[in-house]
Amino acid sequence: MNARSEKLSALGIGPFWLRRELLAELRTEAAVAQADTPPAQAAPAPETAAPATLAGHGTPVGHGTPIARTAQKLLEQVTRAANPLLQQRHQQTLQQAARTADGAPADERGARIAMLDWQALQDEVAGCRACGLCEQRTQTVFGVGQTRPEVVVVGEAPGAEEDRQGEPFVGAAGQLLDNMLKAVRLSRREQVYIANVLKCRPPGNRNPAPAEVTQCSVFLDRQLTLLQPQVIFAVGRFAISHLLGSDAPVSALRGKVHEWRGIPVIVSYHPAYLLRNLPDKSKAWSDLLLLENTLAQKRG
Repeated sequence: MNARSEKLSALGIGPFWLRRELLAELRTEAAVAQADTPPAQAAPAPETAAPATLAGHGTPVGHGTPIARTAQKLLEQVTRAANPLLQQRHQQTLQQAARTADGAPADERGARIAMLDWQALQDEVAGCRACGLCEQRTQTVFGVGQTRPEVVVVGEAPGAEEDRQGEPFVGAAGQLLDNMLKAVRLSRREQVYIANVLKCRPPGNRNPAPAEVTQCSVFLDRQLTLLQPQVIFAVGRFAISHLLGSDAPVSALRGKVHEWRGIPVIVSYHPAYLLRNLPDKSKAWSDLLLLENTLAQKRG
């Protein structure tokens, strides 16, 4: 064994920098996962492919060379081990997103929520147990402000202080948001309603999981439908992604007027982000001016 091989072996790294313990773990998990699965019919043998070549060279990598044998063996191991696991985990994620905690299909639940009035919607949120976030919350955070607003501010999820007080955007981020709104002559107590995509705090203020957004966003959609604001002001990646159906970064979506079900949507950075990235406050100011101009046009 040469010096390079000895170093790789000491690090637990095999050829092509694939960790041996990872391959072993995948093979073990795959064997367990496949134990309860009836054997599938054998697939027809694939057609013989032309010999592969080394990158940047015209020399074929024949099946008899050591490199070819090692690469083929590793490829077969990873493919056999990883594919069943990936498929199983993907299916579990889809099933979790498609069903509520009590087993009701998400589409039926969404259709029922879409028919609720304001008070019934508040009660539904307060008693919601559709995902695991309900286990650690102090209380749900429904929203705050005018129920006939000109502007609805949509954020991402409650933080620790919001979870304690039951109101969105409190603390330093809330103070900054209030100052931003005040700069364009708006107030959360007069012309504005504030809500989040999630109504429960994710543990440790982590990012919302896709299944959590799926279960909780139906509440926000119903809120917006009932509130019917003149303009929606979406702050933060997860709020923007839900409303616009886009995974583009905030920087690529700023400076434009978007729409959610016929309502203009202006996007900007989350106040918590701005507290950590002071130079971007000037960009947020431009977004506020666009919000002000769009609202002025709606007012006529």
